[in-house]
Amino acid sequence: MSKTILITGASTGIGKLTAIYFAEKGWNVSATMRTTEKGRGLLKYSNLKVFALDVMDETSISQAIDATISAFGTIDVLFNNAGYGLVGAFEAMSQVQIKKQFDTNVFGVMNVTKVILPHFRAKKSGMIINTTSMGGLITFPLYSVYHSTKWALEGFMESLQFELKQFNIKVKNIEPGAIKTEFENAIDFVSTKDYDNYTIQAHKNMLDTYKTAPTGEVVAKKVWQAANDNTYRLRYAVGGQGPILLFMRWLLPLSWFTKMVSSQVEKGIKY
Repeated sequence: MSKTILITGASTGIGKLTAIYFAEKGWNVSATMRTTEKGRGLLKYSNLKVFALDVMDETSISQAIDATISAFGTIDVLFNNAGYGLVGAFEAMSQVQIKKQFDTNVFGVMNVTKVILPHFRAKKSGMIINTTSMGGLITFPLYSVYHSTKWALEGFMESLQFELKQFNIKVKNIEPGAIKTEFENAIDFVSTKDYDNYTIQAHKNMLDTYKTAPTGEVVAKKVWQAANDNTYRLRYAVGGQGPILLFMRWLLPLSWFTKMVSSQVEKGIKY
C-alpha cells in the first residue's frame, strides 16, 4: 500500500517540487495551499490531490486533513513547509509584518501539527517533517526576525520529539542553505533611510548567494531521504553551503564565525 504525505505551502518552490518528487516516486500526495487554483499543474498526477489549507485557520486545516484521509485512507507524513521571509532593518518593521512572520513560520506549524497528532496517535505511527533552515541554528545580518522564527521552530521540534516518541511519531527538520526557488524573489525587504547605507548593500550580498545556489530539487530529495529514514534522527542539512556553514558554526568560536559572516555579507559597506 502506498504511503501518503501531506504538504503545506505546495503551490510553489520547495513544496511544489517535493509534491512532484513524491508523486513520481509512487506516494500519494496531498498538496495543500491557500489558493488551490495555483495547484492546477499538479493534477496531472493521478496519485496527487490538491486541497485548500490556510495554516492560520484551524477549520481549514481539519478539512484538508479529513479530505486527505478520505481520499487516501491515511496520512503517514506531514511536511510543514509553508513559510514567509521578512528581511531588513528590525526598527523599520511593522508589528503587522512581524506578526505575519511568526504566524506563518511558527504558529502555523504548531496549528497543523496539533490538528494531525490525534490521527498519528490513533494509528501509533507518523512522521512530522519541517522546513526549518540553517538559519534556525546560525544567523546572518538583516534576518533577525526571520531567524527568531526558525530558532523557535528548531527548539519547538527538538523538544516535541521527546513526548511523541511513545506513540512512534518521528520528528525531522530539513535545514536548507540558500536554495534557488521563488523564495528569494518573494522576500519582504524592509529598510529606512537611517539604515540604507547598511541594508541595501548587505541585502544585495545575501541575494548574490542565490545565484550559484542549488535548485529546490535537492531539498525534495532530502525530504524523501528523511521520510524513508526510520531512525529518530532529527536534523538534515542540505544545500551547497548549508552543511558546511553549520559545521563551521559548531567548530569555530562564535567570535570567529561572526567575523567570517561579516566578511562576506558586509562586503562593500562603508561606515
